[in-house]
Amino acid sequence: MIQTADLTKSNSSNYPATVQKYLWNWKETQIEVIYEIRGEGKPVLLLPAFSTVSTREEMRPLAEFLAPNFQVVSVDWPGFGESSRPRTDYEPQLYHQFLKDFVESVFNSPVAVVAAGHAAGYAMQLAQSKPNVWSKIVLAAPTWRGPLPTMSKQPRGWHGMVRELVRSPLIGQFLYKLNTAPSFLSLMYRRHVYADDAKVTADFIQNKRKVTQKPGARFGSAAFVTGGLDPAKTREEFVANFQGLTVPVMVVVAEKAPPKSKAEMEVLAQLPGVESRVIPGTLGLHEEFAEDLANAVKSFI
Repeated sequence: MIQTADLTKSNSSNYPATVQKYLWNWKETQIEVIYEIRGEGKPVLLLPAFSTVSTREEMRPLAEFLAPNFQVVSVDWPGFGESSRPRTDYEPQLYHQFLKDFVESVFNSPVAVVAAGHAAGYAMQLAQSKPNVWSKIVLAAPTWRGPLPTMSKQPRGWHGMVRELVRSPLIGQFLYKLNTAPSFLSLMYRRHVYADDAKVTADFIQNKRKVTQKPGARFGSAAFVTGGLDPAKTREEFVANFQGLTVPVMVVVAEKAPPKSKAEMEVLAQLPGVESRVIPGTLGLHEEFAEDLANAVKSFI
């Protein structure tokens, strides 16, 4: 595993990002992982939510609010964003191993982590297997069940069949095209990702769609949508990751999250020893209400 500096992005921020490459091997496949660093101080790792449009760019507003006080590291998950997207079996084991290897390679002391959406389960699993890896844990609108399992009562075997269909050459490409059409992305953002419809502009959706059009993009996306990246199969399994921890944990509940998702967040917020905050927004609160989240993070860590 090798890290090499790539370039420094000059932008309007007072804290431009230094972009890095991390070469990671998984089952004889080398995956190039892209991450970036802003600011100086104690390190904070930002893990974006898994989604069809998952990218470290969604963490940029939060990173810029935190950069005056911390060294902020944002990463693109393997198979998403600007990281490599090989045709491989995207599964929880891959991401559990990746997160462990990445953190141990990039950081030399316990680091605070802000994990959005499904990233929460991976952060918590690592906290159980490596108790000294995190200094503080912030879970932003945490989820553990993918879109299809949440909406459908069909058995998991059916979800796997859908996943394989999307991975197939012709039908899969057609289905993925439907799932990433601007009209569909706009619908999803308005329904459960952003609280303010006015922010979901044509330009905004077009930028999101660009993320979905890179070669191999449908493989990781298909795994997430069909529940193939769910960090737990049941609520009990997910909650078990919170037991016996010595690392402080804060759960940030999205005020306007979909009812099923919000109910799961509130279960976590009520666990013994877990701090909680309720801030505006829904499942994309880490991007839409980055300043509110940054204030909560700073007060906690």
